[in-house]
Amino acid sequence: MIVGIDFDNTLVNYDDLFYNEAIRRQLLPPETKSGKQAVRDALRALGRDEDFTLLQGHVYGPGILKAQPYPGARETVAALLQAGYGVYVISHKTRFPYRGPQYDLHLAALGWLEAWQFFAQGMLSPEKVFLEPTLQSKLQRIDALGCAYFIDDLPELLCHPDFPQNTKRILFDPHEKNARSETPLLANAFSQWSSIKMRLLEHTGTKADMDCADAQSAPLGSTRQ
Repeated sequence: MIVGIDFDNTLVNYDDLFYNEAIRRQLLPPETKSGKQAVRDALRALGRDEDFTLLQGHVYGPGILKAQPYPGARETVAALLQAGYGVYVISHKTRFPYRGPQYDLHLAALGWLEAWQFFAQGMLSPEKVFLEPTLQSKLQRIDALGCAYFIDDLPELLCHPDFPQNTKRILFDPHEKNARSETPLLANAFSQWSSIKMRLLEHTGTKADMDCADAQSAPLGSTRQ
């Protein structure tokens, strides 16, 4: 079975980092709520969208090593690989920020994965990481790799009309912001990685789920039957 996993805000928890960096730069007062979305909303309310764009470029670039994985994320990847699953990281991430210093965001992401032991022995390799420049190419990559499941924090990605029909959706919702009952496509929503691990390992050992072991060879944009 092939499992695809998003990168930003799914493996990587930026909440404290966005807050700490915003306070360090004196963009917001210390009483601001922690979390990426809270920081973004506070800056936008002040008409400072540009400051948030520059802040995000730094956080996703040289500041990324200060971000931690979500609890249980690495352990889940390790358990899936040990069980014989194929695991890929598939992200929509431009190579450089839209504005500000032109940090290489792809190298920064790979550096984070290495620093947090996702490339350790028995874990992933850089060849299993796809950092796609557009949303459409991310969707095509999920399809081309034949992902049986894809895990993402964005409902809009999982509910996109071009999301592969044969891929089951798993919403990672650590702040429990989304009402599952209102969106049937997001019935598989979990706030903890440990729950996602249990859900996926229910299928360990079934032959039908293991028939995509060589899916990495599928070209981008191909449609699996």
